[in-house]
Amino acid sequence: MERSTERVVLCMRWGALYPPGYVNILFSGTKRHLGKPFRFVCLTNETEGLDPDIETYPIPDLGFSEYHWRSGAWPKLSVFKKDLYGLRGRALFIDLDSVILDDLDPFFEVPGDFIAIGGGPNWRRGMENPKPTLASGVFAFDLGSQPQVVDRFQDDPAKAFDVFQLEQNFLETHLTSWTTWPNEWVISFKRHLRRPVLLDRILAPRMPGRDSKIVAFHGDPRPIDVVRKGNRKWAWFPRAGRGPIDWVRDYWLENGYRDDF
Repeated sequence: MERSTERVVLCMRWGALYPPGYVNILFSGTKRHLGKPFRFVCLTNETEGLDPDIETYPIPDLGFSEYHWRSGAWPKLSVFKKDLYGLRGRALFIDLDSVILDDLDPFFEVPGDFIAIGGGPNWRRGMENPKPTLASGVFAFDLGSQPQVVDRFQDDPAKAFDVFQLEQNFLETHLTSWTTWPNEWVISFKRHLRRPVLLDRILAPRMPGRDSKIVAFHGDPRPIDVVRKGNRKWAWFPRAGRGPIDWVRDYWLENGYRDDF
């Protein structure tokens, strides 16, 4: 069968942690940084407040229990269904707490079964092994190409959680193969840009490098925390951080944010 050349940007929203504005801002940022044609798809069970140009589908239920919805990001595994609402082509999944800085087209040009953030000591605390450790904030794959991920999860969802704790650990074990993005393409705000403890009391976070394409705000702080006006704290002891970060706020304003968000 001939491989589809269609490009699909995927995101996912569940629960109350990320309001619909996060999806709209990601959609706007994608339109600014990705050449057409592409489809932007949000898997969500709540569509109210989303831009009408965003394609939406319910999050497929793979047998998730309450802890799968609350701990980690297990619902992401549903994108690996053999048939995900008839979507075809190359998919680029981007977490909602991401800031897009530059051209996204290269993400669709990297070959491989599955391309993801490489993790390692600068991404996941305590991981000092130089071997890449998968982080699932930004990843690409051919839709329908990794159905074994869903099959193995559905064999025993409770065991999957007990053994792997996080969906990205489960993914790393059950993918056919995976490789990493170039290190500078996707960077972590709290690992790469935030200053070390004590220095963060006097120095603002670093600016992203010229080769960075996406900044991931995984965990705390979240983008909204460093966007709002005023002198609000967005970090807690022993960390320090107050007030908006200009380049993050500018990105959100350019993509539809208002201070009544």
